[in-house]
Amino acid sequence: MGSTESPFKSDILKGKVALITGGASGIGFEISTQLGKHGASVALMGRRKQVLQSAVSVLQSLSIPAVGFEGDVRKQDDAARVIDSTFNRFGKIDILVNAAAGNFLAAAEDLSPNGFRTVLDIDSVGTFTMCHEALKYLKKGGPGRDSSSAGGSIINISATLHYTASWYQIHVSAAKAAVDATTRNLALEWGTDYDIRVNGIAPGPISGTLGMSKLAPEELGNKAREEMPLFKIGEKWDIAMAALYLVSDAGKFINGDTMIVDGGLWLSRPRYIPKEAVRQVSRALEKKSRNEPVGVPKSKL
Repeated sequence: MGSTESPFKSDILKGKVALITGGASGIGFEISTQLGKHGASVALMGRRKQVLQSAVSVLQSLSIPAVGFEGDVRKQDDAARVIDSTFNRFGKIDILVNAAAGNFLAAAEDLSPNGFRTVLDIDSVGTFTMCHEALKYLKKGGPGRDSSSAGGSIINISATLHYTASWYQIHVSAAKAAVDATTRNLALEWGTDYDIRVNGIAPGPISGTLGMSKLAPEELGNKAREEMPLFKIGEKWDIAMAALYLVSDAGKFINGDTMIVDGGLWLSRPRYIPKEAVRQVSRALEKKSRNEPVGVPKSKL
């Protein structure tokens, strides 16, 4: 939607510099836009030149200082080059958002080990590579950071797929489980040694994203809604607001958390018995148990 007004003040990221991978489309672009609208200068990293260029023009038309760099998070040289270019352009880096991801539906037996590896390379290894290359700029006292300020912060975009299991998403589930472990381990190590906060966001289904169009091409029918009572589709704005909270001073004491932003969907279970039926059954059971205590052998009475 994006037109919903932000509840945050428009200058909460004033003077900050953010680098967003996958920042030119989908959730990544909405995060870039909102960070920019709240005072940050933004650098976008992506593989598609046209997509990058049009994203940067949109941001500039909103008076957001923005630049796009072509690069693939799977390549360490690309990661290093884009991170250095961002620093050279804006003089420092405060925020890294890892939103680049790969996804498609595939039954486990139809997924080649190569397909499995590709998604892990983008999501898991790519996320680590970006963090690894950005450390020197994000750490407390790093180049361009004023000595009194804390280190920077990192947001890794994850998912809820691996909390239980998800059909036809074994590759993405494995990749995001690795991302979450990376988030926690970096939060521990780099939070301690470099004063960097590392957090994640696990979106549910979000409208207007490639994920939604690939994974749920048609509007879900009533059957799906019965099976998932909390099934609501979120907006990219919801994810961007979570990111804003986490990277701003509002989130200064949050480290090592992956915030679930899915309206409670991952907790959703079918409601097998209507509420009224439950009330009737429990009334009948109460009455019965008052008359004959449960679990006491008949012979004792």
